[in-house]
Amino acid sequence: MRRASSKVAWAIATWFGCGLVPKAPGTAGTLGAVPLYLIAIRCGRTGVAFTAIAVALVGVWAASVVARELHKKDPQLVVVDEVAGLLVTMLPVTVPTWRSVAIGFVLFRMLDVVKPWPVRRLESLPAGWGIVLDDVAAGALGALIMIGLQSL
Repeated sequence: MRRASSKVAWAIATWFGCGLVPKAPGTAGTLGAVPLYLIAIRCGRTGVAFTAIAVALVGVWAASVVARELHKKDPQLVVVDEVAGLLVTMLPVTVPTWRSVAIGFVLFRMLDVVKPWPVRRLESLPAGWGIVLDDVAAGALGALIMIGLQSL
């Protein structure tokens, strides 16, 4: 029987079940991040930034617990990292539209899958740090691209 803290870690790590979908759990986790983004942006970019930091820090803990319990380095069902990554990608957006959310979503998913240098190197960090920070870095690259797209 799991302890209460383990149950909380699993809920957060799987982003309340998004990571348990049988196909494309990362995409489901990213989709599950959109409502949180739409709530956080009500407090402006500062609200999104604080939410991204909080999700990333709590996500490191939750991902570490789940990875340890599953005896896997980066279990696919852990998707809290996608949540943090999407939030970081969306940081440059001041007024969200469905178009900007869709672009940020697709952009982040592409960067998360491809993991360009130096993003992939962060996977080697221990436990939840490696699970979460590579997606945060992919989100940072996504944010830079979003800034570029906004200037067009």
